[in-house]
Amino acid sequence: MRKLSEFQVGQPFSLERQCDPYRPIYYAAASGDFNPIHIDPEVGKQAGLDGVILQGLCTMAWAAEAAVRLFDEPTRLKKLKVRFSRPVKPGDTITFQGKVTAIDGHQVRAELSGQNQRGEDVLTKGVAIGLIEEG
Repeated sequence: MRKLSEFQVGQPFSLERQCDPYRPIYYAAASGDFNPIHIDPEVGKQAGLDGVILQGLCTMAWAAEAAVRLFDEPTRLKKLKVRFSRPVKPGDTITFQGKVTAIDGHQVRAELSGQNQRGEDVLTKGVAIGLIEEG
């Protein structure tokens, strides 16, 4: 497990995830979020979305995965907040990028964002806080 001394301000991290055509359906089954804009292309089109979109909380879960990889242990992630700025659609590849911005005692703070393959922001103003207790 990564030690506190191994974190540095400015340290980058990243994660790439693809929204395959079935991801909104898989996530609906796992989360119970069966809003038709996520599973019915016609409803998505009627809503002006050009088809289905991925649930925002799935996008946030991917952002959490990026932070967990930075902190090296799921229980270390203590806070995560993000702003959704654009829907993720099936076929999109999302790249989450971030960096450590502060280390205060045992608390490591990082900023992160997510962009699709066209360079458009899908997630901004992300902040992840990890608590790194050394045993």
